[in-house]
Amino acid sequence: MDVFAGFHGRVLAAIQQLKHDGVVPHEASIEGITLEPPKDAAHGDLATNAAMVLAKPSRLAPRALAERIVPLLASDPHIDSVEIAGPGFINFTLAASFWPSVLRMVLEQGDGYGRSAIGKGKVVNVEYVSANPTGPMHVGHCRGAVFGDALANLLVFAGFDVTREYYVNDAGAQVDALARSAYLRYREALGQDIGEIPQGLYPGDYLKPVGALLVEQHGSELLDLPESEWLPIVRNAALTAMLAMIGKDLGELGIHHDVFFSERSLIDGPRDEVAETIADLKANGLVYSGRLPPPKGKVDEEWEDREQLLFRSTAFGDDMDRPLVKPDGGYTYFASDMAYHRDKFRRGFATMIDVWGADHSGHVKRMQAALAALTGGKAELDIKLVQLVRLFRGGEPVKMSKRAGTFVTLRDVVDEVGAGPVRFMMLFRKNDAPLDFDFVKVTEQSRDNPVFYVQYAHARASSVLRNVRDVFPDLDLAGGALARSDLDRLVDGAELALIRKIAQFPGIVEASAQAHEPHRIAFYLYDIAAEFHALWNRGKDSPQLRFIYETDRELTRARVAVVVATKQVLASGLGILGVKAMHEMH
Repeated sequence: MDVFAGFHGRVLAAIQQLKHDGVVPHEASIEGITLEPPKDAAHGDLATNAAMVLAKPSRLAPRALAERIVPLLASDPHIDSVEIAGPGFINFTLAASFWPSVLRMVLEQGDGYGRSAIGKGKVVNVEYVSANPTGPMHVGHCRGAVFGDALANLLVFAGFDVTREYYVNDAGAQVDALARSAYLRYREALGQDIGEIPQGLYPGDYLKPVGALLVEQHGSELLDLPESEWLPIVRNAALTAMLAMIGKDLGELGIHHDVFFSERSLIDGPRDEVAETIADLKANGLVYSGRLPPPKGKVDEEWEDREQLLFRSTAFGDDMDRPLVKPDGGYTYFASDMAYHRDKFRRGFATMIDVWGADHSGHVKRMQAALAALTGGKAELDIKLVQLVRLFRGGEPVKMSKRAGTFVTLRDVVDEVGAGPVRFMMLFRKNDAPLDFDFVKVTEQSRDNPVFYVQYAHARASSVLRNVRDVFPDLDLAGGALARSDLDRLVDGAELALIRKIAQFPGIVEASAQAHEPHRIAFYLYDIAAEFHALWNRGKDSPQLRFIYETDRELTRARVAVVVATKQVLASGLGILGVKAMHEMH
């Protein structure tokens, strides 16, 4: 539960009073009224835009309306002061007596603190990674994988029922190229000289074990078969091996999916679901035969000057209608993707989140248009684009992996720096902004390395709890027991600043979940770590401010309560990000 929810209720009660007094019209909507911590702590603990939202329907200037709201709030014993700022924002500073009650709630709720019920068990499908199964995961896949997994964790923490899904692109030209590449490695395993891998095939050494396995299973018999017969055999073997490799790579990052959905199953399953999807759209007048005009001002590889089957994507906000069938009679990728999302909806997912690479940004409008057409607007699709990752080592670009042949693998990165630093750094920037990942920076033990800084805060908190037992061995460190401490003795400004930051956690969780932005959790953890380190450092310079005060057991209990609450929030936040909370740093 958001600890500030009660104050939001008080703002609404003040508005209701003004409606009763005729200052605000009864029909004025309270939607859009927010109450949240201001970006600058100097502006108070909370700020509301109520006067800004209601000024127009009340026919008053925002500041004039704010002046009517302030007196109705100032009498609250938990509010120390209320001020009008800027064009009409209302800023609150809460009384010092409020913060011990926050700390007690955190201690009593333990690892339940910050969890939310806003999801109300709503079913959500989060589809992420979905890389072509043609080789090992590379660092670009890594960012989307971490983002999708952390987002799924966040939604679960906020009360949603989440299914994690991987769409396996096992149909189309790329898997045939994979099979032909594996067949070359099969011939190589039989002792043949295959020369250089031809352009358009996959050159990495990772297919050598597939070639060896094919020899083990089939001997040399595949050499005597025409391509039409050996291709499906080799393709299935290569796909199985690649999916196992991908699963293992993702497992190194602690990422697991509930569903692996095969694109091929849409076509080769009991029925052709892509044809069914096109038929559904045609029945609703949304598919026609026609020609597309050439795109203006840009090159579009999908454009061809020919009569073809088109989806009326423009009827749903897209900038052009979209082809459904290729010249060779096969389905376009878009047609298969439409059928896939139709299948998701039929499986009960009215809320879908897709995590895509930034190179697919041009497909966003058409996919949202398709889903609107297929579900009659009954489904929502949020597509999160993940930008590129650039790898550096001490400021110098990192060269490609020899094993992969063309890129740096996810496994290379995790093996060098560990899963925790990889996950945290992939989330310490908004998903749609490019990210520079420097191997040297992420292993530094300094404030400039965010993952170290946050994990070190948790480790420091753990060390306080170990040390307090040396001084007060019988002190009960359970949250419920610490909640009964004399928390009113916490009056130092740095202590109260840390409690204020702890109090923001539930609101951060809810806002992050609603916006589908797990990076907010990473930013918050860095801020709370900064507050905790600042408090620790003050104790080094001033012994009377240390967490463990040997001559005052009760003051120690109160200060340790802050440490336990901080440690809990750090652990919960790191858990959402999928990063281990360290108890010691080496």
